[in-house]
Amino acid sequence: MVGIRKVAGEHLVFFKCHYDYDPAHDNLIPCKEAGLRFETGDILQIVNQDDVNWWQARHVEGGNTGLIPSQMLEEKRKAFVKRDVELPPAGNLCTGVGLKKKKKMMYVTTKNAEFDRHEILLYEEVAKVPPFKRKTLILIGAQGVGRRRLKTKLLLRDPHIFGTIIPYTSRKPKKGERESRMFAFTSRSKMETDIKNGRFLEHGEYDGSLYGIKTESIHEVVEAGRVCILDANPQSLKVLRTSEFLPYVVFLQAPEFEVLKAMNQSAVEARVVTSTLTDEELRRTCDQSAKLQAAFDHYFDLTIVNDNLDETYRTVKWVPVTWVF
Repeated sequence: MVGIRKVAGEHLVFFKCHYDYDPAHDNLIPCKEAGLRFETGDILQIVNQDDVNWWQARHVEGGNTGLIPSQMLEEKRKAFVKRDVELPPAGNLCTGVGLKKKKKMMYVTTKNAEFDRHEILLYEEVAKVPPFKRKTLILIGAQGVGRRRLKTKLLLRDPHIFGTIIPYTSRKPKKGERESRMFAFTSRSKMETDIKNGRFLEHGEYDGSLYGIKTESIHEVVEAGRVCILDANPQSLKVLRTSEFLPYVVFLQAPEFEVLKAMNQSAVEARVVTSTLTDEELRRTCDQSAKLQAAFDHYFDLTIVNDNLDETYRTVKWVPVTWVF
């Protein structure tokens, strides 16, 4: 849970909001006129956290200080949405809410351990840092949404900007399969030892063979002066979202069913993919896309509806120039 503390002196606290709030529709707030409206993604400076249920905050862009629900109160509300929530007296929270000069600031999220402190992500503490370029580009999307096609397009057209890693596997090479093209082949015992020693970012087993991505492989691409593109499992975002990897996370959202179906047909006709997906498979892609967005939206830096691969490529291509917080 986000700590309850008074914000005073030079110690400034800033939160990124992960839900929408409108005091006009809040029956619990002691004074609607004193409430502060905000939306998902807004950055707030926390002025005071003395009250267990209501914090005083203001938008970093400027404006008046107002009341917002505390982490504890909003957790109760969302966990017991059908129950009545009784609150202690709010004291003089509706008075003395003042103004201060606005500050222009830039932000970076805190370490992933912060996410483990509460199950409902409402406020995420953030901090001001200087601008810098990202080290990794992470593409997230449902199976069949065009994630790997975009990755290939970026690598082929912009090899001086982007690089990627070769996953490791314990399986034997197939006939005609070359080392360092699709997989780096190694023994199962070696992979198991490296997994035990924490050298793999992610790993798994399929059809009796181990597969995985080595952390050092990412560092090698970055040290060569390129942005490392990863299409990692969304569960890896918590590990990657640190200063070690400085990721820029792009979510490729599935378009409407009919658009997705037309895109798949065009890809088949252009021989980009080998088979036409069934309606059931396409609907599964749309459903999975919605579930991914609901579960991991707070990790995404950019969301693109991938209804046109060329347009998506142009959008992502120019991001490295302005990848600053």
